[in-house]
Amino acid sequence: MTTIDVYADIVCPFAYIGLTRILQRRQEMGRDDVHLRIRSWPLEWVNGKPVDPHFIGEEVDEIRPQVGADLFTGFDVEAFPASSVPGLALTAVAYEVSDQVGEEVAMGLRSLLFEEGRDVMDPAVLAEVAARHGLEVSDDPEPVVRAEFEGGQGRGVVGSPHFFVGEVSTFCPSLDIQRVDGHLEVKMDEAAFEALIGTIFA
Repeated sequence: MTTIDVYADIVCPFAYIGLTRILQRRQEMGRDDVHLRIRSWPLEWVNGKPVDPHFIGEEVDEIRPQVGADLFTGFDVEAFPASSVPGLALTAVAYEVSDQVGEEVAMGLRSLLFEEGRDVMDPAVLAEVAARHGLEVSDDPEPVVRAEFEGGQGRGVVGSPHFFVGEVSTFCPSLDIQRVDGHLEVKMDEAAFEALIGTIFA
């Protein structure tokens, strides 16, 4: 069994694309021996303020036709969570059960946000996800998220998503992201993505 550490925020659309593509490739390759451990990297703490839903909406509008035509099908700015910390905490609790349950919760929350337009901070939504996996929602989500966040800082995480594969440390390797004249340009960095895939599934 091989576990890849990934630091990412639930609300980060770039992380959602990268994680989805890697898991799709894992399925195609039949490599169930490789698991992603998706750890907390709350952008609201990184930036010192809540993530602006309209800014994320603009990013989604820009990147969907460029690299994510099959993703973000139900994203709704009005349902954007005020914080990702409760969802990140639930993900951490799920990983205490197993990598499989952790992955299912981590990606399930992202799918609810980006594909179904649901507020993943809503206690009812979190309770629904928790019940599906036999988990309990923490009354105090910050400590476990803080511990993962500080662990990422100690490892030199620079953004969401940041991958650690053995001795390899790389930030957002699957996308080439540039802002040209105020316009967000995003392309799949196929060479970097295939290099990451080769490292993960070596």
